[in-house]
Order: sequence, then structure tokens, then C-alpha cells
Amino acid sequence: MLIDSTEALASFVGRAAGAGALAVDAEFMRERTYYPRLCLLQLATEREAVAVDPLAGVDLAPLAPLMRDAAVTKVFHAGGQDIEILNRVFGAPPAPVFDTQVAATLAGFAAQASYQDVVASVLGVTLEKSQRYTDWSARPLAPEQVEYALDDVRYLIPLYREMRRRLESAGRMAWLADEFERMADPATYAVDPEKQYLRVKRASSLRGSSLAVLRELAAWREREAQRRDIPKRWLVPDETLVEIARRAPKREADLVGVRGLSEQVVRRHGRAIIEAVERGLATPRELWPVIERPSSRRTVSAEVVDLMAALVRARARAHGVAPTLIATRSDLEAFAEGDRESPLAHGWRHAMVGAELEGLLRGEIALSVSEGGVAATPVERGAVKREDGDEA
Repeated sequence: MLIDSTEALASFVGRAAGAGALAVDAEFMRERTYYPRLCLLQLATEREAVAVDPLAGVDLAPLAPLMRDAAVTKVFHAGGQDIEILNRVFGAPPAPVFDTQVAATLAGFAAQASYQDVVASVLGVTLEKSQRYTDWSARPLAPEQVEYALDDVRYLIPLYREMRRRLESAGRMAWLADEFERMADPATYAVDPEKQYLRVKRASSLRGSSLAVLRELAAWREREAQRRDIPKRWLVPDETLVEIARRAPKREADLVGVRGLSEQVVRRHGRAIIEAVERGLATPRELWPVIERPSSRRTVSAEVVDLMAALVRARARAHGVAPTLIATRSDLEAFAEGDRESPLAHGWRHAMVGAELEGLLRGEIALSVSEGGVAATPVERGAVKREDGDEA
């Protein structure tokens, strides 16, 4: 069913209230804008599925209370971008949420398993892929396009029910709580312009005042792209931003000839670019940003990381998940260095193996070979071994 009026949407919301779970998916375009442009919003309960057309002038306001109804779980598959869009539309992300792709990783599926693959495996339904590259901003929508879009939510509720059953049976539902709370947290979708320099390609090639200049340039570009709702690359590409930061030009005329910087951008934004450079150069030395490089940051020995990796592999095998889904070697190195932002420090990864890794790093857990695998056992305090093997 295609909803192309606010009244029809309000009617659906009335029927969906109290449903317990609401499947949600969004079709959007962002190739020519900074913010994703919502083109179609698919919703489903266990009884019906609808496609809401915001480009037909439908006011989505009647949907806002349902999106924040604590009694209705909003179900997504790989819903990060969808939730980002809805956060902007409604001023807050949907809550509570359940993501079947995230759940699938703990139910034996590969990381980032596709909706089609999970539906086929769990529900035995083969979904069409013919409209995968549809321009969802084009109107009118053909009936087959609407049906294709509705398939993205038709099977989400039964998939959600089965995923819950499997995870509850395995005692893993609680592991997902932190991840789903993060997805429903407005802070997750907040963009800090002052930190965007960290996302600039080749930013790590700069140091000192040059990196301070890049920070100011990237913050200016982010705010200007937001203001004009255009892709950042349309203003100044990453490579050009780094080159400007390296040169630190003093005058607008010095910008002419910088590769990747058009004359139109210089005319329109030259003064703002120079002002950003000036702010960066005026930054006190003690406030210069620093991007740590792996070669200088890592102090944990390779042997320690090898032990950690062995424990991760053992726990991954026991729980039927891929080791790389739990942690990469870089993740283990950072965790051993005390990175409290590491995924291993939170959520299901911490429950599965992170807590044991902390014990291993503190010397409270020893690894040994047992039945062809790795066993972790508590270390008895006071039983200190000498190099000759005798107890002290």
C-alpha cells in the first residue's frame, strides 16, 4: 500500500499503535546533498506493510509519537543510516530499536550479513533484487518499485521474532543492549565540525601548526556544506584541503593555482579559507592537535597481542562467530594500551571476551592447551614460579 497523504499516514499510525514492534526502512538519496534526502519510508506491523511517500507532500509529524513510543520496538536491518535520517526528520532518533543485522552476527551469520541472505536463511524466502539501483527520487513510482520497497519491511517482524528467540535461547540478548542503546542515542548522530579533520584523507601526514590549520579548514568546510546542503567534496576535496594546510597561504591570491581549488571557490570562499588558515596558525602550540601514528603509539609486545588473539579465537569458536567480528589485531593492540573507547570495552564483545582479556592483561588469567584448544584459568595468587620451574 502506498501512502501519499497525511491523513492516510495518521490512519496507519492509529492502527499500528500498540503493535509491539514496527518494521522500518528508508530509501534515500545523498549524492548531491550533505543531508540524506528521504524519498520513501517503509513501515510494517505483523498485519500490514505501507510505503509512505514524503515527496508527495506527506507530513510525517503524525508518525513522531510512534517513533518514540517506548512500548513499540522499531526494527531495522543495518539501520544506522536510516536512524540518522529519522533523527533529523523528527529531531530525535527512534527508540527503542532492534537491528536484525547486528543480532545476526551473534546468531552465527557473517558480519554485515545482507537482509536478503538473512531472510533466505532464517525464513526461507528469496527476495527480488531487480530494483536495487532504483532512483527513489524519481516520480511516479511504478507498482513493482513499491512492492520491492515493501519487501524490505514485510519480513522484518518475523525475522525479529526469530532472532529474539535464538538469542534469548543462547542467553545473548543482554549482550546487544548497549549497542541498541547507542543506536537510539542522539549523540551518536551529532557531527562535531571541530573533529572532522580526523576524517580527512592523509591528515596524518601533517603535524604541528599545519594540523591545526587543517582542523580549522575542515570545520569551516563542514559548516559551509551543512549550510548549503551540498556534499563536502563539492567545496574542497580532501587532498586540496591538506595541501592548503601544508602551504598555509596568507592571501586569497595565494590560493589561485592550488590543485583542486576552482576559481569559483576562490572567489566565493577565498576570504573564509584564509581566515580559517589564520585561526589555525594562531592556535597556541599546547593546543595543536596530534594524530598518533601506530608505529609510535604501540608499546605492547607482539607476544602479548598473540595471547590475546588466541583467547579471542577460542571464544569466537565457542560462540560460533568470526574472530574478526569480535576484534582485529589493531583493536587488540589499542585495547591493551588502555583504549576505553574500544568495542572490546563495551557491550556484547566485553561480555564475550573483553572481561577475560582484561584479566589476562592484569596477569589474573593464564592460557593453556586443553583438549586441542585454548583454556583460560584463574592464576592463583601467591604461587609465583621461578625461572627453574620451582615454586618460590
